[in-house]
Amino acid sequence: MNDELRDQLQLFTIDSPCIGVCEVNNRGYCKGCFRSRDERFYWQQLSDGDKSKVLMLCQRRRKRIERDKAKKEQQVLPKGANLSLFDK
Repeated sequence: MNDELRDQLQLFTIDSPCIGVCEVNNRGYCKGCFRSRDERFYWQQLSDGDKSKVLMLCQRRRKRIERDKAKKEQQVLPKGANLSLFDK
């Protein structure tokens, strides 16, 4: 994150990223906001700088989970797979 963006973020308080899903995946991260249990529990006590770091971690987790999900979907149906029962 560059210094200008960091300075701009410091002008505003950082809201919780909670979207009300509040279920955890097998790794212990919320399926809605991708925060860990401790990150959710201590959110109100974190400094804005720490909240920004948590939000960046959440974005990385979301991207990784979406990437892994896309990989699994591609493995289920190999590219160019022929689904017709009548083609030989």
